[in-house]
Amino acid sequence: MQGQPEVIESLKELLRGELAARDQYFIHSRNYEDQGFVRLYERISHEMEEETAHADAILRRILMLNGKPDMRPHAFEPGDTVVEMLKKDLDTEYTVRANLKDAMALCETHRDYVSRDILLAQLGDTEMDHAYWLEKQIRLIDQIGLQNYLQTQSAPSSSADA
Repeated sequence: MQGQPEVIESLKELLRGELAARDQYFIHSRNYEDQGFVRLYERISHEMEEETAHADAILRRILMLNGKPDMRPHAFEPGDTVVEMLKKDLDTEYTVRANLKDAMALCETHRDYVSRDILLAQLGDTEMDHAYWLEKQIRLIDQIGLQNYLQTQSAPSSSADA
């Protein structure tokens, strides 16, 4: 099936963004693990897996539309501290959200509703899960202080809402 070139280009850019988000979560999760913040490691490692699944869905759609994927992640700078890592991840999610909305509008213009629906599902993950959780962590740090927050992150999580 031959897709619209403009949609394919948009999907290729989204793919590069998802690959960058995956890599950013990868380095951040391993930094958390190295520092002993088990709960942060578990959650961010899970986010890395979800970003990989998002990239896979976009990659498969590009291939179905007879496009040539660009597997080069966008450049990113990982954070150095817990707060920096959380904020950089949140900024990444905000960027992904904006890019998904733009790409969905483009898909609608070209009546590519299958691509739009794939992106809509990813938008739900981005807004309702990833960004919400990151915003909550930053608010917790503001409310209870960094040291208290970090103490809560060193024990293994007992629930999925770590």
